[in-house]
Amino acid sequence: MAYLIDGNNLLGHLFPGAHRDPDNRLKLVRRLIAFQRFTRSRVILVFDGPPSADVEAMVRGEARLAVLNPEPGGSADTILEEFIASRRDTRRLFVVSTDRGVRAFAREHGATSLTGRQFAGELNGALREHRSVREMDKKEPRPSKLEVKLWSELFKE
Repeated sequence: MAYLIDGNNLLGHLFPGAHRDPDNRLKLVRRLIAFQRFTRSRVILVFDGPPSADVEAMVRGEARLAVLNPEPGGSADTILEEFIASRRDTRRLFVVSTDRGVRAFAREHGATSLTGRQFAGELNGALREHRSVREMDKKEPRPSKLEVKLWSELFKE
């Protein structure tokens, strides 16, 4: 399963009013790294504009997460459509975009189309579930010998 995401559209749903803040790109990438590790899916994130050194550094070493940027003068929508068109089998490709044209193009090529709002809900739900699983996996620390001795003395009284 792979997710092809229009990053700027998703930022608008996750951080309304502050989607142009470069720190929010980093927050989004952090969330997507956790998401792709938890779901074991591949994530291709496409941002409009020039590449960000901070984002590239964060993604370096993440085999299942890629960040793409258009050439100067290009658009993320073009990259999304070219990526979709280049795939032989798009049945397991989820395209996340609010752009109607991109979503229609994805459906015409057999991919599943999600709006930014739909995927933001899926992303937040997966991260919440992941947190609760991690909470359940936490091990209780064993009491030290001193704690055992003190509790033993307390219960003897």
